[in-house]
Amino acid sequence: MNKKVTVVGAGFVGATAAQRIVEKELADVVLLDIVDGLAHGKALDMMQSAAVESFETSIVGTTDYAETEQSDVIVITAGIARKPGMSRDDLLKTNAGIVGSVVEQTASRSPNAIIIVVSNPLDAMTYLAWKTSGFHPSKVIGMAGVLDSSRYARFISEAVGCSIKDVRAMVLGGHGDTMVPVPAYSTVNGVPITELLSSDIIEQINHRTRHGGAEIVQYLKTGSAYYAPSSSAVAMVSSILLDSKRLLPVCAYATGQYGIDGLYCGVPAILGQSGVESIVTVPLSPADAEALKQSAHSVKSLTDALSI
Repeated sequence: MNKKVTVVGAGFVGATAAQRIVEKELADVVLLDIVDGLAHGKALDMMQSAAVESFETSIVGTTDYAETEQSDVIVITAGIARKPGMSRDDLLKTNAGIVGSVVEQTASRSPNAIIIVVSNPLDAMTYLAWKTSGFHPSKVIGMAGVLDSSRYARFISEAVGCSIKDVRAMVLGGHGDTMVPVPAYSTVNGVPITELLSSDIIEQINHRTRHGGAEIVQYLKTGSAYYAPSSSAVAMVSSILLDSKRLLPVCAYATGQYGIDGLYCGVPAILGQSGVESIVTVPLSPADAEALKQSAHSVKSLTDALSI
């Protein structure tokens, strides 16, 4: 029997994530959206590509939360997207109402599921999902660091002039302008980028990474990124369903690691079938440690604004 993943939100991020999950044959998918016919139509279209793409997993579209029962993983992408000039913080009030409702509807029907939050502002929405679900914090995770690190890796590859396959990048902290790219743990085939690039170039890359989402919003004008976010969410789904125990930077509940306590924030974590199996602590330079402290402070301010 196949695993079951529910993706809530049939917009660009949700639909693309659903497509990647079925094409990789990770699980059967329930794609849910409140807009009548949207999820149904996209699911039907995807299923009609099965013969060409050679996948045997299935996807169904629905507006009915009853169809999400007994999901192994719930991916929440629902919410409004950023528009030019809008920060992730601006999304707080509207998306808090949406994400809270989604979690109430899904968590009760899939009490053993692991929740992956993609909706922005990411760190605050992940905290909200945890509080609303009543789940153990290891079973509620935010998708942020995987995406930010993937963007960082792309920019590093371009600057060094090397294959992206040899780049491993690490970005910690909140998913926003205070995120913390960590050059010391960002490497090209094991060589730290501090040995390959000048400090000025690294700082330029760091700046572009912090504003990577906004750069795409400025180009699209009426939407935000979805190819890379969906890939990043599916990487987390894969590590959980396959119990791969990948070390990934994710938004996880910290209990003192890196000086962060009682807060969801971007940290390196092992992901397996039980969710966050452990948070990995590594020594940081004084500058990176201070930047992470400030990022966590920013996340806390936003989380406190939820008043939960």
